[in-house]
Formats: sequence, C-alpha cells, structure tokens
Amino acid sequence: MSNYIFLQAQQGGGLGGIIMIVAMIVIFYFFMIRPQSKKQKEIKKAREAMKSGDKVVTAGGIHGKIKSIDENTIMLVIDKDVIIKVDKASVYPAEPAAPEKK
Repeated sequence: MSNYIFLQAQQGGGLGGIIMIVAMIVIFYFFMIRPQSKKQKEIKKAREAMKSGDKVVTAGGIHGKIKSIDENTIMLVIDKDVIIKVDKASVYPAEPAAPEKK
C-alpha cells in the first residue's frame, strides 16, 4: 500500500499533495484540537473558582457538596454524616437542572 501512495505522489506532483496534507492538518486543528483545549481551560478555571458549599459531580457520577478544599484533594459531603476525599482533578461543577418542557 505504501508503494501505491508513493507512486501516486510521484505521478501527481508533490505540491498538490503537500497542500492537501496541510489543509487536513488545519481542519483537524480547528475542529478537534482547539475546541478541546478551550474546554479544558474552562474546566480548569471552574475548578479554581470552587469553594466550600458548591455542588459538584465527580468523574464517577457522585453528586455532593464541597466541605473543604486542600491543594489536590476535596472533602465532599454526599449524605448526612458521609464525607469522602476525592482528587481535585476528578471533580466538575454541577450544572443546574434544565427546566422541564411541557
């Protein structure tokens, strides 16, 4: 298969192939890499703004309220007298419930 691609590149001219590869990289960047990095920045900013009393969701789907925040961990109250310690990187701000449509 690589011989076939090499032969096509030899026959079709190198400039057209290079332009197509560059165009694919640019499209890949704007549709996949850039939005993902933008979303990661927003999540990082939201984690830095977290404080005691905020409602959050862990990566495992556990909902709770923040009791205290250390440098890398969060103490999370999930029920009366139930407190768990989770890594700060696995906690996301809880989104408000969407209103029901009638």
